Amino acid sequence: MTAFTTRPEILGTFGVVTSTHWIASAVGMSILEKGGNAFDAAVATGFVLQIVEPHLCGPGGDMPAILYSKKKDKVEVICAQGPAPAGATIEHYTSEGLKLIPGDGLLATVIPGSFDGWMLMLRDYGRLTVRDVLEPAIRYAENGHPILPRVSATIAGLADFYRKEWPTSYEAWLPGGSAPEPWSNFKNPVLAETWKRVVAEAEVKSGREAQIEAARDAFYRGFVAEAIDSYVGKAEVMDASGQRHKGVLTADDMANWSATVEEPQTYDYHGWTVAKIGPWGQGPVFLQTLSLLKGFDLAGMDPAGADFVHTITEAMKLAFADREVYYGDPNFTTVPLDTLLSDAYADERRKLISPEASLALRPGKLPGFEDQYDLTMKMLETPEAKGGAVYEPTMSHLTEKRGDTVHIDVIDREGNMVSVTPSGGWLQSSPIIPGLGFCLNSRAQMFWLKPGLPSSLAPGKRPRTTLTPTLALHEGRPTLAFGTPGGDQQEQWQLSFFLRYVHHGLNLQEAIDKPLFHSTHFPSSFYPRTREPGGLTAEANFNTEVLDALRRKGHQLTVAPEWTVGRLTAARRDKDGLLRAAATPRLMQAYAIGR
Repeated sequence: MTAFTTRPEILGTFGVVTSTHWIASAVGMSILEKGGNAFDAAVATGFVLQIVEPHLCGPGGDMPAILYSKKKDKVEVICAQGPAPAGATIEHYTSEGLKLIPGDGLLATVIPGSFDGWMLMLRDYGRLTVRDVLEPAIRYAENGHPILPRVSATIAGLADFYRKEWPTSYEAWLPGGSAPEPWSNFKNPVLAETWKRVVAEAEVKSGREAQIEAARDAFYRGFVAEAIDSYVGKAEVMDASGQRHKGVLTADDMANWSATVEEPQTYDYHGWTVAKIGPWGQGPVFLQTLSLLKGFDLAGMDPAGADFVHTITEAMKLAFADREVYYGDPNFTTVPLDTLLSDAYADERRKLISPEASLALRPGKLPGFEDQYDLTMKMLETPEAKGGAVYEPTMSHLTEKRGDTVHIDVIDREGNMVSVTPSGGWLQSSPIIPGLGFCLNSRAQMFWLKPGLPSSLAPGKRPRTTLTPTLALHEGRPTLAFGTPGGDQQEQWQLSFFLRYVHHGLNLQEAIDKPLFHSTHFPSSFYPRTREPGGLTAEANFNTEVLDALRRKGHQLTVAPEWTVGRLTAARRDKDGLLRAAATPRLMQAYAIGR
């Protein structure tokens, strides 16, 4: 096993920024140094990540954020998860010969949410202007940045497909006809012009807030929406189904939607209050798992031992099984979260956790939801919903062609905190929109095409996103912001980090650096929606004895190469104002910066 020396936490009192790219992290810190607050820094960082990590997120994507505003003294959620377009009906998709929504192409698209979410954050919580937060992204798009080897490899792997099927993407990502060399200077001049035009249209107005509103109009009711409508209304493109399809997103869909602010879902655990997004995402899975684990002595377990991994995995399997039956957009379906998070429910469910790994999908059957339970379980037995290999987005040692996500944490000296997980609109999602320099998202793949389920496709409905940032209060004081990319694995990696941090006296970096693991037991949120009963992936960083013990417990174990699972980042504010931050050494680049 390769030795690794744990890095110390980053310390500061002025501000800390973590993100999944060094350039973006540095931009966030520079915004703080220019007089911006944590929210301004997060916005600028998010736009730069769209430039430097285009295989992980883009302007056509989506994002949820959990934030604490010192001025408002309140924890809130920004929902910038766009819903399904008006034309996205089950009848239309099945008439196209589909049983599942493809993982790419134009039918996989919902309303792009991230831009409106960033502008809402800037308007209501920040203090800088549209120009201030977009200028760094414009600079890197126009003048170039050193392209990451993984971005280069992703583009190269898709080159033939782009040439044959998505010519606008071929033109954008393979200028001159060849994939960019790793670390070469790469530009996106078309996107730079898009953002410059947004800034110009914003600055026709006087006043910061009026400019922000004008920028939102330019995107959702102006030239951006018009370009998207024009392309989607005519294009018929190849997708993962093996067929060409037209999309259903229109300018009217975009004009009639905006990001919103809502209350977080919370749960109290060992002196901490954990705040997550609601059941329109998978956030409550984290909280449900905590409710189950309250009955175990995790502090008495080795944080890198087999009992710790087994107990958490079996608890997660139960919580994720409930996700399949009960989670969905609460504007469209009743989600019994009070019951799912109750002590009585947890006490009964906890009895299912035994020394042996379960191979069964075991959601709870709640009174009043029997038909929904039966329909879900029957649907999950259909051929398109079971068996097969699981290739989650972040598992880069399995594939270079899947999209993924980025994560940002920022805390400033005033005590403002934000945890945000932008995603979607990655370069693998769909063809580049002509004249804009970016593509749309593929979040609609998380809907089912079976009627009557909480996550069944319906116009105006939010897909059950996997994006799930976290903010935690210690003894009522906003203290910790953390998160990770990784699809269905996001809650799993965050949970092991949090439990190790709470129960084992580790600092942020030590908790992040412990070996990671995740289950593939439950149905994937991503096309083709497969599952591996009893599947457990664990890093080779675990001792051989631990891995052997997990096999003996019945886990269907896959051992991933060392330091390849998870991209956690975290930031903390102590009572005395000292700031701490840490970032993972795994996979791709993740950085923590503080001053």
